[in-house]
Amino acid sequence: MLAGLAGMVAARTSPTLTVQVSLVEAEGVRVARIEVPKAQGEVATHQGVYLRRRLKHDGTPECMPMLPHERVSRASSFGLIDVSAQPVAGATLADLDPLERERLRQAVQQYGGDRVLLELDDEALDGALGLTARLADGSRVPTLTGLLLVGREGALREQVPTHEFAFQVMAQQAVRFNEFRRFPLLKALDWLEINFRPYNPEEEIQVGLFRVPVPMVDLAAVREAVANALIHRDYHRLGAVHVRLEDDALVVSNPGGLMDGVTLANLLVTEPRPRNRALADAMKRVGVVERSGRGVDTIFRGMLKFGRPSPDYSRTDAHGVVVRLPTDPADRDFRRLVVEEERRRGAELPIDSLIALAAVRELKRVTAEELAGRIQRDAASAKRTLEALTEAGLVEAHGTTRGRSYTLSAAVYRVAGDKAGYTRQAGFAPIQQEQMVLSYVRQHGQIRRTEVMELCRLSSDQASSLLKRMKQHGLLQQSGERRWAVYTSA
Repeated sequence: MLAGLAGMVAARTSPTLTVQVSLVEAEGVRVARIEVPKAQGEVATHQGVYLRRRLKHDGTPECMPMLPHERVSRASSFGLIDVSAQPVAGATLADLDPLERERLRQAVQQYGGDRVLLELDDEALDGALGLTARLADGSRVPTLTGLLLVGREGALREQVPTHEFAFQVMAQQAVRFNEFRRFPLLKALDWLEINFRPYNPEEEIQVGLFRVPVPMVDLAAVREAVANALIHRDYHRLGAVHVRLEDDALVVSNPGGLMDGVTLANLLVTEPRPRNRALADAMKRVGVVERSGRGVDTIFRGMLKFGRPSPDYSRTDAHGVVVRLPTDPADRDFRRLVVEEERRRGAELPIDSLIALAAVRELKRVTAEELAGRIQRDAASAKRTLEALTEAGLVEAHGTTRGRSYTLSAAVYRVAGDKAGYTRQAGFAPIQQEQMVLSYVRQHGQIRRTEVMELCRLSSDQASSLLKRMKQHGLLQQSGERRWAVYTSA
């Protein structure tokens, strides 16, 4: 009977509380004494006090209670609190695994992390990385960061039930590999890399005297994407971090949307805003992720340097971040071009330059305004990037002022064995523009300078030069002057 009473009380309070019920004698009467421990944080009834608005299945709105864990989750998405730096209720130092601490030290050496960490003993290491926190009585207890990095698997299952990691391989809708794990993060990354390698075939290309590997998916990009998903996921939401290899892409997803202020339109240029700051800082010091916080650049670089499409974040929403890394065949000529240019410079190409080269390669001809949207910067920055590539001999500029456009250079087309492609892009442009103007005049009887600008995507000066040249060649005749000028067939 006492056990049933304890269960009823616990169900009315919280499933994580240990309620003690005992019989005591008071003035000759036996009574049940119920002891409910003090809660470690906020508690709420099933009705709640704080409400949130949501849409029901039929599209009508309703008010629902916002439970304590939902409030904390929302606050963390705004960067108001750092859950990963908080002590985990019920966890003890015995929940930290010495083997995982050793794995952490090996990761510092493997990934080139902060070597000062190798000189610290366990207690100093825990303090330096925020793996433990000190309570008011001076004792140390694990933080969420500590459990996630060096916690025992059993402790993670019990203390962090939202942590889960899945690797799946799908081939023509058939499941070839499907495993879920609750490993600590460093062990999870090692486990993923071991299991992913058989599904990531690699070729080689000859660049000068060196052979350069060309994998199906760049491992550095995969590691960064997966580490970002594990670091920035919302640990108040149920759901696993999924790494799924499909027929045409590797897809990485995690529960919890983008942080407040981060959008798909500023993903490349916004300042780092980690949801779990202590965890992110620890992973940076270990060396697992990019230490400047610009991990998105690493993911883009791992795709674009092989001539593959950019990472696709379009399926990201308020509930989760999804990045899709296409596994299209690599462009070997483009990879050679990038390797040779980086060797000439003695440094990696800036990410804006890689995006610009990829855009020119895809669209054949781009303007600074068109590139600005791709690099998520203003047109002036895009123009500087294109002009730098022009000076390097990788692209060529056509036209002047606002209508200036850019194509791959003749040397690049020659290396790719497509000399005719350069002629089509650079040599035919004036002829094509003339033919377009003549076709417009035949269809509509006349044309104005503003219509030429729109038709041929030219600036005002370029449109005037084109019309003047066509008049001199006897292709058009002009009626009117200045802004009222109209051109008809000669």
